[in-house]
Amino acid sequence: MQALMDTISAINNVIWHDYVLYIVLGVGILFTIWSGFCQYRALTHGVAVTKGKYDDPDDPGAISHFQALSAALSATVGLGNIGGVAVAIALGGPGAVFWMWVIGLFGMALKTTEVTLSMLYRNTDDPDNPHGGPMWVASKGLAERGFGPAGKFLGGLFCVTLLVSAFTGGNMFQAWNVGIVTENASNGSIPTVATGIVLAIIVGAVIIGGIKRIGAVAGKLVPLMCALYLLAAFYVLFLTIGEVPRMLVLIVKHAFTPLEAQGAFVGGTFGYAFLWGMKRALFSSESGQGSSPIAHSAAKTKEPVREGVVAGLEPFIDTIVVCTLTALVILCSGAWNRAGETAFETTPAFTQVDGNWTLGTTTLPSRNTEAMRVARNDWRGGENVFVNARWGDIQEDTNDNITRVNGSVEVDGDSFIVVWESVEANEQPVLINDDIYAAYPSAALTTHAFNIIQPGMGTWLVLLASWLFAISTMISWSYYGEQGMVYLLGEKSVLPYKLVYCLLIIVSTMPFIQTDSELDALTSLGTGVMLWANIPIMLIFGAVAMKAYHAYGAKLKAGEFDNNDAPSSSNDES
Repeated sequence: MQALMDTISAINNVIWHDYVLYIVLGVGILFTIWSGFCQYRALTHGVAVTKGKYDDPDDPGAISHFQALSAALSATVGLGNIGGVAVAIALGGPGAVFWMWVIGLFGMALKTTEVTLSMLYRNTDDPDNPHGGPMWVASKGLAERGFGPAGKFLGGLFCVTLLVSAFTGGNMFQAWNVGIVTENASNGSIPTVATGIVLAIIVGAVIIGGIKRIGAVAGKLVPLMCALYLLAAFYVLFLTIGEVPRMLVLIVKHAFTPLEAQGAFVGGTFGYAFLWGMKRALFSSESGQGSSPIAHSAAKTKEPVREGVVAGLEPFIDTIVVCTLTALVILCSGAWNRAGETAFETTPAFTQVDGNWTLGTTTLPSRNTEAMRVARNDWRGGENVFVNARWGDIQEDTNDNITRVNGSVEVDGDSFIVVWESVEANEQPVLINDDIYAAYPSAALTTHAFNIIQPGMGTWLVLLASWLFAISTMISWSYYGEQGMVYLLGEKSVLPYKLVYCLLIIVSTMPFIQTDSELDALTSLGTGVMLWANIPIMLIFGAVAMKAYHAYGAKLKAGEFDNNDAPSSSNDES
């Protein structure tokens, strides 16, 4: 397993090089300026379209604008908003939130452009079952320019990356998080694999009905889950209102300056905050990834740009609204830089074993009073903990030489012990202090943040939200992967694909992913490879999208769309 993770991490180091993030940000800025700040039109005209003002049941497509937006949002508003934000803050610090905002803003332009392109080139041979996405943009667009084989190859390459992302970020990431949250909420009585089996049955029952059932379920599920989660977040912020201004200042300040280690947070530089904010925002909103255009391509409309404008609302809802509220809950509660839940009674020292350093096995004292108030129970076997130690050179990412040392809790009669992992170091590591921290990976940190303010609230809120968010995300991503299979191998490949997709839900809840770093490596691979495939497609055909966008805008200003019988926009270059 470690060899696989090392290989994935090596690939991620290439596909997530800093220059890749600069390029994605640059493309977002490019289309923002080129479109004349389409963000404004998304927040005005896009809202009107979503409300059904321009709906026409006779238009080609399978689902309404609202259902298309809901289906796409069900894939984006998911555990990335709960777990992804937590990972970004835990590793990148508060400054990561600022860079999530930046991606959310410019992501609106990316999303408008990529969805407009997919609508212009979608396949409506069967008006009730249209096919669309970057693969069709590449295939049909390049064929029109005399590069048919190149278009088919590029479209196929995108579909391969789409399947990688569908299986990892759209599926395994979701199931793993729900499994962990459910196991924690049940104090270990519900194993993660049991959660995986239930999720596989539910998801399978929905996706067997295709995009119409997915759209119908998403149209009901997304508003419900967003309202529930936002109400709880506002409740926490109301109770911690005095901290909100200070945290907002900290977010902006740390976006450009290093932040020293404090409590459970081991420190972070500007570059690290930028990296984690960008990565998690891209994963959460899927801006530039090319996934949500597949859902939007099923919308009933004869105006391609209209659905692109609707799609611009996604990053705003996902990142600017939902992710920000999650971030403020984590920051205002103090969960990100929390104190230890207990401390060593006698400071242990690292000893060298087989060339590595280890704390060996140590006794774990009971949780302190505050930790017991929040957790409402003492330790249990299988929990993960960590201590902070210092050794070696200053790390570029954290601007310090502090590193976490992880351990696993075991029951020893009437007491608890910790078996610590060995670390490689050229010198003897030294503990920063005697504090022992409970590990709250991903969504578990968000749960802990809610529990700090209202013990028990986070456990059940995040449990319910995780299930709803994960199910909605997995059913939409199943459809994305399905469309990739249709493009590559035809309709006959859909059923085997769905079976494999559901099987991977169960596989991901088996104990082979243990830490935030391993989880990030898996999800970053899927997101990264799709960006590498989709961004070039957007740049090649960007002029086509912008010409159609401005033509639509001119007709909108002229009042040509005041009724549903307005003439359709056309792609003059296709």
